[in-house]
Amino acid sequence: MRRLLLLLTATVFLLTGTAWAATPTDPRITGAVAAWAVRPLYVDPDYTSIADQQEIVKVLAEAKVPVYVAVVPTGAWFPERGDTALLAGRLAVANHKPGVYVVMDGDRTYGVAHELAADAPSWTYSTGKQSLSGQLADYLHGVEQDKSSTPEPARTTPTPTPAPESGSPGTEDRFTVGKALANGAGGTVFGMVGGGILGGIVLLVAAIATPRRRKGRS
Repeated sequence: MRRLLLLLTATVFLLTGTAWAATPTDPRITGAVAAWAVRPLYVDPDYTSIADQQEIVKVLAEAKVPVYVAVVPTGAWFPERGDTALLAGRLAVANHKPGVYVVMDGDRTYGVAHELAADAPSWTYSTGKQSLSGQLADYLHGVEQDKSSTPEPARTTPTPTPAPESGSPGTEDRFTVGKALANGAGGTVFGMVGGGILGGIVLLVAAIATPRRRKGRS
């Protein structure tokens, strides 16, 4: 009975841990989902002074596809660790609605398509002192519907880092005793064989160069 309880506890922990890793608790996400229930725009309290919200709403009203915007801080110190596309995907999954999910931090505009047959730019730069509504309009200009593509959910897990290939620049072979012995044995054998061949050549040359002595008469 005790073993069964331990198994059930471990299973519950694994399942809850996996769900948390896919969509971690983040005040930016919970705040955005709550705001999107009223309008497709969420502005973090620290960004209210720079966000021209009425103009942003007008841009969203003219969008050809459903668009949800979150104006929030980003960076390597947040749960997505600088992967803003990952944050956009987590926002999309938490909102449970198809569309293009856009994250704006004042300098760049990031976006992903979620359960929508559309192509969205990965990100765009701000041009000078451009307003947030202008940045959003430029980004949405690059969004195109693609009815031939299959709608897919946005990414909610970090992109795995590829392992470096053996022998590629910047990588070194790991030292092992076996490799050292193998290299030493190989050098020894090569030296013995090479030395034997060289010695044979020297003896052959000496034999040819030395004149034969004639035997004297008795």
